[in-house]
Order: sequence, then C-alpha cells, then structure tokens
Amino acid sequence: MSIVLSPLWNSTSEVSVKAIVEVAEQFLQVSFAVQEPQKCFCQNKECDGEFVWQDSCVEVFLEMLDGSGDYVNFEFNSKGVCYSARGKDRQNRTELTNAEYLQIERNASEILFEGTTVRWFLFVKIPFALLHAKWDDLRAFPIRGNIYKCADNAQEPHYLSAFPIKTEKPDFHRPEFFSEF
Repeated sequence: MSIVLSPLWNSTSEVSVKAIVEVAEQFLQVSFAVQEPQKCFCQNKECDGEFVWQDSCVEVFLEMLDGSGDYVNFEFNSKGVCYSARGKDRQNRTELTNAEYLQIERNASEILFEGTTVRWFLFVKIPFALLHAKWDDLRAFPIRGNIYKCADNAQEPHYLSAFPIKTEKPDFHRPEFFSEF
C-alpha cells in the first residue's frame, strides 16, 4: 500500500512524505521518503528511548493484534533512532525494553542537503511479535493504525498524517481515527 501523508492543523504544505506499507510473513515493513525545508528539519536524538518526536520524525501507530484494545507507537528520526511504547491512551504507556528495540530492523539513508531542501529515507521492519501476534493472527485481527510525520522542536514545527485526525490541536494518540492498512 502506497500512502502520501497530508498536512494537519495548518502545518506547512512544503513537507512531503511518501510511505509504502507491506505485510511480510513476520513483519510489517514501511519505507519512508521524506522531503522537507531545512527550517522543518532537526535531528538531535541519538539513542533508542529518547523523545524523537522532537526531531524530524516519522511514526507508525498500530493497534495491538491481541484484542487487548492497546496500541503501540513506533517513532523514528532521520537516523533511525526509535521511541516506542504501548498502552490504551497517551498517559498510560509502557516503553519497549532494550531487547524489544533491538528486534526492530532499521535502515536509514544518508541525509541529503540540496539547497534549502533536506531529503532522507528510512526503511523499518516491525516484527508482529511486538504487536503480540503471529502471522496466523492476521486473519482474526486486521492491521489498523496511522502513519505520521512531525518535528516538534524544528524551527517550523509541522504535523502530517496518512489518515485524517479530527481534533483541534495536534494529537496523534487517537486510535479512534486509525484505519485499516
């Protein structure tokens, strides 16, 4: 499935994100191609578990596939550094362990600066095991979620999503707006 993200909450339309989502036997694979003005780009986080949503960041939010009603957010900056946690809402979240972070395959491209434009690419493989599921579970539970782009601490913060979020302020932690992939 090929997805183009749309700006939300009066964000700049100068940011462009294309994502390709593929279901493999044991993984959800997502390829991101990002193009943004330098004023929208920042990259400061270096280690898994840091708040990468402050950097130029792409995010995959997914419902858990165990029927629990929980969801998990996988957030990646342009270096492939990840923040991830699971829970029922924004406040009650449990961060992944170091061993779980190591299960997420990431391949980040070199960051390309072309005049005032920044381009970067990221490929991630998220194991279904982190969603508490096996391949056979996909028949019982469709994959639902949303894909986002943000940069809270950039000179020009911005917010984009694959599927619309109908809130007045930026809020990606809204599973009621998830759609099926």
